[in-house]
Amino acid sequence: MGADNHPLMMTYDEYNAFCGTLPAATHVMQWGGAHVWKVGGKVFAIGGWSDGNKPFVTFKCSGVAFEMLQQEPGLRPAPYLAARGGKWIQMHEEPGLSNEEMQLYLAASHKLVVQKLTRKLRAELKLEDI
Repeated sequence: MGADNHPLMMTYDEYNAFCGTLPAATHVMQWGGAHVWKVGGKVFAIGGWSDGNKPFVTFKCSGVAFEMLQQEPGLRPAPYLAARGGKWIQMHEEPGLSNEEMQLYLAASHKLVVQKLTRKLRAELKLEDI
């Protein structure tokens, strides 16, 4: 069964729909047609670079999650981002994470990025409670 048929891997539509529900999230296409989601101008998720309709999904995570997730089948330290010392994981093949797990990690990535924004920007974006 190819990655496109994996019932647990998110499609681009599912990925974009979920990221769009996160507070103050914005979507841009960049870096070779990737679906990039940002909050306060800072990236929290990247979907793209696969050869099917299910994107490789890249997200920021805590140090503990990074150490754990990089050992899981279908997941790896994100090319370029992790090499620069960031704690970024990429799901690039099955089995990877289920949609529910991916949503939890995408929401956590969003929160990690929000917490690094300035107090002023968080207030402007109405994200003080995150």
